[in-house]
Amino acid sequence: MNQVVIKEPGIVEVRKDAVQPVPGAGEALLKVQYCGICGADLASFTGNQPFTTYPRVPGHEFSAQIVSVPENDRGLNPGDIVTCNPYFNCGHCYSCRRGFVNCCTDNQTMGVQRDGAFQDYITMPVSRIVPGRGLSARQLALVEPFCIGHHGISRGHVKAGDKVLVVGAGPIGMFAMLSARAIGAEVYMADILDGRLAVAREMGAAGTVNSASQEDVDRFTAEITGGNGFDVCVECCGLPQTFLQCIQQAAFAGTIILIGNGKRETTFLHSILLKKELNVYGSRNAYTADFEQVVDILCRGLVDVEKLVSREYALADAADAFEVLQHNDGNIMKVLLRVE
Repeated sequence: MNQVVIKEPGIVEVRKDAVQPVPGAGEALLKVQYCGICGADLASFTGNQPFTTYPRVPGHEFSAQIVSVPENDRGLNPGDIVTCNPYFNCGHCYSCRRGFVNCCTDNQTMGVQRDGAFQDYITMPVSRIVPGRGLSARQLALVEPFCIGHHGISRGHVKAGDKVLVVGAGPIGMFAMLSARAIGAEVYMADILDGRLAVAREMGAAGTVNSASQEDVDRFTAEITGGNGFDVCVECCGLPQTFLQCIQQAAFAGTIILIGNGKRETTFLHSILLKKELNVYGSRNAYTADFEQVVDILCRGLVDVEKLVSREYALADAADAFEVLQHNDGNIMKVLLRVE
């Protein structure tokens, strides 16, 4: 079968003679349909993902068709188009024992700590398969990144009527915005790229602001919230300045949700958190329940996630897709690989 492998940073190889996997007990054999290229996959390609070992088959955003599946009580049958929860947990660490499987201390995400879905066939435990409920394979390949935003919004207890500012209008920020809108929140977005802000408005953001100027953001917040600050600020960049921006724009007794994965230290006077009595939530991965809830959102037709797909490549052209994303000026949102 065909298989994409990152041999080492910067080197992508498409193998045409990979061995098709054989499902073990409790596993299904899946024919992969579409894969999304995540920021973590790109980081593996560029050598900036500290958890990746090489060679590595990338990919944890995907849809697939069931080829074979053992008898199960989840209604899964051969021919079904599905998606999967790609975060493997150990089951016995303190986090797992308390039910926080997304925070497993020995978490293994497909495409990072274990091989992923950039290949013709994979095997998956039946318990990790999420029924597609009639959604298209393209839609289902976007469920996992949607879940990252959805889990964060759930963590922060966002509710209908909340005024929410999402800082960072990349794919994860977009999915956070869509998740909050699905709840009934009034969601605004900040970014330094006008092209991304235009997409955010098209996707349903109530308003946007170019955050290159702090004065403009302060003015925007004052106008939108009547000087009160946002009920919820969602950080989706992982940068010191955007975290500080969230602290500044949040209302007293407001909430900050951290989804962006930062790589730099942030210096600030922590007493501002006390003075405002801010609730700060970190967010990592997602639960299978998040996958099911996102599928439900899509089935109800509340959002059109395919608008976020900027480009599509055949699996054989994965190296070209990585090169394009490496030089992305910020206006390419989601890139899908089509597995034929």
